[in-house]
Amino acid sequence: MNKQNRRQFLKLSITGGTVLLGGGLLSGCTLPPVMMNRPNMGAAQTSQPVTAATTGPIANTRFMPDLEIDLKATTGLAPILPGPKTSVWHYEASVVKGDSNSLIALPDNYLGPIIKARTGQKIRVNLINDLPSGEAHIVHWHGLHLPEDMDGHPRYAVAQGQRYVYEFEVKNRAGTYWFHPHTHERTAEQVMMGLAGLFIVSDAEDDALGLPSGEFDLPIIIQDRTFDSKNQFVYLARAGAGMGGMSGMSGMNMQSMMGFLGERILINGQLNVVLNAAARPYRLRLLNGSNSRIYKLGWSDGTPLTVLATDGGLLEKPVSRNFVMLAPGERIELWANFSRRKVGDELTLQSLAFEGVESMGAGGTGMGGMMSQGRSAPALGAPLTLMTVHITRQAETTSTLPAQLSKLNPLLLEDAINANNPRQFRLQMRGMNWLINGRGFEMDAVADDEQVKLGTTELWEFINELNPGEMMEQMGMAHPFHIHGVQFNVLERQVLPALKAGWDSVRDGFVDEGWKDTFLIMPGERVKVLMRFSDYTGKFVFHCHNLEHEDMGMMRNYEVQT
Repeated sequence: MNKQNRRQFLKLSITGGTVLLGGGLLSGCTLPPVMMNRPNMGAAQTSQPVTAATTGPIANTRFMPDLEIDLKATTGLAPILPGPKTSVWHYEASVVKGDSNSLIALPDNYLGPIIKARTGQKIRVNLINDLPSGEAHIVHWHGLHLPEDMDGHPRYAVAQGQRYVYEFEVKNRAGTYWFHPHTHERTAEQVMMGLAGLFIVSDAEDDALGLPSGEFDLPIIIQDRTFDSKNQFVYLARAGAGMGGMSGMSGMNMQSMMGFLGERILINGQLNVVLNAAARPYRLRLLNGSNSRIYKLGWSDGTPLTVLATDGGLLEKPVSRNFVMLAPGERIELWANFSRRKVGDELTLQSLAFEGVESMGAGGTGMGGMMSQGRSAPALGAPLTLMTVHITRQAETTSTLPAQLSKLNPLLLEDAINANNPRQFRLQMRGMNWLINGRGFEMDAVADDEQVKLGTTELWEFINELNPGEMMEQMGMAHPFHIHGVQFNVLERQVLPALKAGWDSVRDGFVDEGWKDTFLIMPGERVKVLMRFSDYTGKFVFHCHNLEHEDMGMMRNYEVQT
């Protein structure tokens, strides 16, 4: 394949606002050394290291990376809607050392890059903060098992013009991971402005399965955004978002409390996406990259979803669901088999209607329109069309769905040092703030009940409380919860009887069979997870992945000690 054809193989064709996805976005094609030369998205990157003031860790001369990348957080313009381009923040990247195929661009949009790595590979990433003055920045490698100072704790955020050097070995199994900002009180807006990318890990086990690859292995990053009349992102708008008679609650505060909901759905940074597909199997890697919106994924014709993998990689065997819940930060990999479709067929990937993600008072009365935040954004749980699949051609393939995907070796409850006395974390609202065990985030603080021992296995129980007291403090919300530094097994879910009806509308969409790093916990629900603290000591955070809640302080440190 010559260079021109390789470029075409990766290209997104855009016609009349419709994006035609395809062309090997995760393929093994050889790419030119300059990976992120996108029109109107900032200066072209070279393969030379970027010079910047150094802070935090500096490059270790004894660390010999297999892959070294310069990753710049910067500003630019993106063509999203007809007319003026949208001002965005995004990552520009280039390979300094190693295989140029390790970076894949999502063309003509603000997301990315996709970083491709293999288990056991040594990685160096030189993060350069080129955001506007006064904007601190740090990157979290979501789902990766890393040392404390490589994980992206908010205390390591660097100022504009400075850099942070990451050096780590990839210890995770094959899977779909991602990276995004983790700057305290600024994470939500930085992600909303466009800063996010995928980190795809492969290994020999995954390779041997013969799953769809190249142009048939596709990223699907789902986000919601609101635009003003000049095509610019709108975030935490004040106008029209209040709560009627609830005095003292500005629209901005309400959106922060509830979580940002956008008016339009973007797939890989584009609107009205159409996948021009062959009549054959595809591997779809879905990430919920939204700030707070939860999706109930399903095909428009009711075809069941076949799940290959979750946050931490492959399941032991494929599982079938009529729908799958996908909360912010979660990933799911699907086997999408279009082999029996005819040329000209269309179907849509939808978010189906659901209930139970919010409640007011012990009776579970819904807040309804409040979740739309007074704008035209669909309420949380409203039905949505995400993308359309259009079958354009027949295709021959030898790809078949394996009966056995992996050997998981899950943790055993009897190995937990607190099997009969789980460590409890209560998710609460107090004083109009979202808290964990009555505490907000403190940059360095670790309470006695947040200290764990290296080499131990523990059972943690998260309790999503409905609180007595003033009306607003009786508010209950679903929380997508993320624990840094570990992959865990979800063991058990229980819900208060008064909230079972809403819970029943989503419960069959939980895929708890595999390794997880993020899970959805519904109002009135209790979820038990089992994890082991291995390899690294230090402070790691655990938090709600509703990014507005995280920025408001619904995050705590836990410390792994020897």
